[in-house]
Amino acid sequence: QVHLVESGGGSVQAGGSLRLSCAASGNTAVSYCMGWFRQTPERGREGVASLGSDGTTRYLDSVNGRFTISRDNAKKALYLQMDSLKPEDTAMYYCAYKWGYNRGACNSLQASVFRDWGQGTQVTVSS
Repeated sequence: QVHLVESGGGSVQAGGSLRLSCAASGNTAVSYCMGWFRQTPERGREGVASLGSDGTTRYLDSVNGRFTISRDNAKKALYLQMDSLKPEDTAMYYCAYKWGYNRGACNSLQASVFRDWGQGTQVTVSS
């Protein structure tokens, strides 16, 4: 099992930026898919971005061009740089991990693909 801890959430005004971090520990793999999800009572849980071990990335249409997912393999860390934030980006953000890599599954941004999850970090964007 992989243990994930998110950090970096907070409150910002619209147009601002935040950088989320996810530290992974435990039984990590060479082949993997990692992702960022967000959840609100209105929209439920939705996939925001994913990153495969081959470097392939996928973004939710509404964040494409504003958010950037990246990783630091040496630190076993995943990041989400969020720029030009909007009030509709307000949500609890979760980091997720999947052992083994399949491009189609990783790009699907489906929560069911991922087994391990962090506890979440809150992002609040005010207008």
